[in-house]
Amino acid sequence: MAYQKGPLAGLKVIEMAGIGPAPFAVTLLADAGMEVIRIERSSGSTSPVGAVNPAQDPMLRGRRCIALDLKSPQGTEVVLRLLDQADALVEGFRPGVMERLGLGPEPCLARKPSLVYGRMTGWGQTGPLSQEAGHDINYIALSGALHAIGLPDRPILPLNLVGDFGGGGTLLAFGVTSALVSAMRTGSGQVVDAAMSDGAALLMAPFYAKLAAGTWRDERGANVLDGAAPHYGVYPCADGKFVAVGPLEPQFYASFLARLELADDPMFARRAEPALWPTLRERLEQVFLSRPRDEWCNLFEGSDACVAPVLSMSEAPSHPHNQARETFMDAGGAWVPGPVPRFGSAERRMPSAPLRDSGTTDELLHLAGYSSTEIGRLRADGIVHS
Repeated sequence: MAYQKGPLAGLKVIEMAGIGPAPFAVTLLADAGMEVIRIERSSGSTSPVGAVNPAQDPMLRGRRCIALDLKSPQGTEVVLRLLDQADALVEGFRPGVMERLGLGPEPCLARKPSLVYGRMTGWGQTGPLSQEAGHDINYIALSGALHAIGLPDRPILPLNLVGDFGGGGTLLAFGVTSALVSAMRTGSGQVVDAAMSDGAALLMAPFYAKLAAGTWRDERGANVLDGAAPHYGVYPCADGKFVAVGPLEPQFYASFLARLELADDPMFARRAEPALWPTLRERLEQVFLSRPRDEWCNLFEGSDACVAPVLSMSEAPSHPHNQARETFMDAGGAWVPGPVPRFGSAERRMPSAPLRDSGTTDELLHLAGYSSTEIGRLRADGIVHS
């Protein structure tokens, strides 16, 4: 297997197979060069997002996989022996599950004191809700984020970007990487407790700061960045498609008005008056409804007006900017987001598809110190599969 080169090359993480934010965190680590060993259940493990072809699933790329019976002491022992060769472990189970498997932080850190033990949950390892079930929508509801996004009469779901992936997986990857730096410096590992509810709250930090300063109203559709301002929003076009408009700064707003031939309209010079926002928005809606989306994009091309097409997921990979940047990369015939951020010291390429086969299983068991005879016995006893 050719490993992804990057600043984390040479480090190894054990991933306990799960769904959503924990696999996303591991993908970020893999994209940055970490070697990933994914521990899957012997009953079979599907894609974290339900993709039919694992090669087309960014949440599985860059892994070697091994399927184990984790309810058996022998299966637990395999994981512990693999940890001897690893720098980090990432798991996304409800609090207490790893402890019941005999793989909680205490035995793992006792075996390898420098280990970074990353834990991803919705509510955190402690607190009144820590044992309750939940999903992204619940976590962002408790953080204040869901209340702030949407129309005046109701919140709108921002997919599961804010809790699962932004406040969850991304911050878990940051926490694990930070703890790895500490472990290299001190020789001591630690537990990283990443909670989606905490992370969603952190992503709201700029808005809590504005609220404290009195420059943000704690209601939807009343602020510049939440859709109330006419110069920061989405407008329908003649073909039913949309453009995104965001000329916040005066010079960008001037460019925006000039391209629309509205620079001499005195009403648009009064955008700082919230009482006029509904009227200005209505006028802009009528303007944008007069042409198809792509005509508007051609009109604004080359300007600083901050206008962009609202692209569908099918359209985005074909946009010239995304193509020039290789923002999307080919994965088994499907366009998927490529690794980011970009590291100047490493060639950017798509990590390999996950490896699940008997050869990979043997390779990982040999890495853990098992002999060929012992591997045969583990297979015969149903501890490992493939």
